[in-house]
Amino acid sequence: MKSDLVILYHREPYDEVVENGVTRYLPKKSPNGIVPTLKSFFETSESGTWIAWKQVNQKQKANFEKKVSIEGEAKYDVCRIPLSADQVKHFYHITSKEAFWPILHSFPYHFTYESSDWANFQEINRMFAETACEEAADDALIWVHDYNLWLVPYYIRQQKPNARIAFFHHTPFPSVDIFNILPWREAIVDSLLCCDVVGFHIPRYSENFVNVARSLREVEVVEKSDVPEHITPVGTALAEPEVISKLRYKGQLVRIDAFPVGTNPQHILNTVEKEETQQHITKVKEELEGRKLIIAAGRVDYVKGNQEKLEAYGRLLERRPELHGKVSFLMTCVSPAPGMRVYKNAQNKIEQLAGKINGKFAKFGWTPILLFTQPLPFHELIGLYKAADICWTTPLRDGLNLVAKEYIVAHGGKDGVLVLSEFVGAAVELPEAILTNPYSIDRMNEAIDKALAMSPEDQQKTMETMYQTVTKYDVKYWADHLFELFQEIKEETGKAKEPVAT
Repeated sequence: MKSDLVILYHREPYDEVVENGVTRYLPKKSPNGIVPTLKSFFETSESGTWIAWKQVNQKQKANFEKKVSIEGEAKYDVCRIPLSADQVKHFYHITSKEAFWPILHSFPYHFTYESSDWANFQEINRMFAETACEEAADDALIWVHDYNLWLVPYYIRQQKPNARIAFFHHTPFPSVDIFNILPWREAIVDSLLCCDVVGFHIPRYSENFVNVARSLREVEVVEKSDVPEHITPVGTALAEPEVISKLRYKGQLVRIDAFPVGTNPQHILNTVEKEETQQHITKVKEELEGRKLIIAAGRVDYVKGNQEKLEAYGRLLERRPELHGKVSFLMTCVSPAPGMRVYKNAQNKIEQLAGKINGKFAKFGWTPILLFTQPLPFHELIGLYKAADICWTTPLRDGLNLVAKEYIVAHGGKDGVLVLSEFVGAAVELPEAILTNPYSIDRMNEAIDKALAMSPEDQQKTMETMYQTVTKYDVKYWADHLFELFQEIKEETGKAKEPVAT
């Protein structure tokens, strides 16, 4: 049976477990993030397919099972594209992370061209497109996710001219002068202009894409719209007062959507109330012995601003010796996967800087910085959010940043302080946070001082406002918004196929 919904995403939506020599595919133990939201779209479909890549060796490839089902989850199958270690290395670790990633995040001096394998990237995108076309019914919606699969819409459109194609960007989209550094810019833009809808987190990213398209191709602007009601139109670094919402290119109407992904508030609140979470919160507070806790959560990546946060914390201890022994900084900074050579220097700098600060300021019974480099169980992370007085999330650039939203929900709108970078997508939704410029020493100093001094009354006032925003515009709201858009596409393209009366 052909699928009426096909989702293409690089991550597999299951946990693979081997028991007594038998491989089982089970629902993920930590159902947080975008994966469960995407899977929820299959609930409204008759049959669906999720397409992802799977690294295999030559022996595994001989008996590779391309299509599998997840136990207890009906209505869709998972179709895996087998890739060799070398294909993965050049597709994901090098071309995606060393060429595309720095451009998307506006760090062109990290861009590398010589080691990129464009031919391999094209081939893998073509494999995804061919698999999607094999699985999709004629009237299916094919939903492609993120920059790793930029070329897939073009290859699908060649095989299925009437396909309904949607694309969502989970990263920032840079300004035209940065994006056009890419030598393959025309092929990427031509592919995205094959879509019925191209989605981004915030209006600034969608406007950047429109400007890129207009710089490279003769596109027609069809419609302009106001920004979504909960997004700040002016006054912040990433604000946009209005957006171009429809383009036309070579007869293809392209809807440009700008709507940020939300978090799952109920899942977070339920996690806070779990006994194991409550026990973890109690343990953390006992170990703090009355000290204030600042938390920063993320992974090793030069765009995440980890070094800048550590330097700001070091300056805080230099400037304010009265805080020694009274504040602790806990940073979860997950190490990169093996083979991610671009992040080795970033990890070394983080570890060295944390060690230097601890070596200078630590005293018996107090370690200024607690650095975790391994992933924490979800309930422990949420427990740390709940226990933390301040969440310090100041990437130099980030597509959205769900950490900020998770922290707000964990505190239930009652207390806590959020220090947030102006250059993350969530900043245009959460102007009540202490917004700061992570490139500025003075602004970072002022922000952490303000956070430490904020009264309980001001904490409750700002967190309550942000809590209302985050719980209303949650991941379900995002899903419903996109579902309505997909229905509109289906109705409009369906009318286009109806015979004209004579």
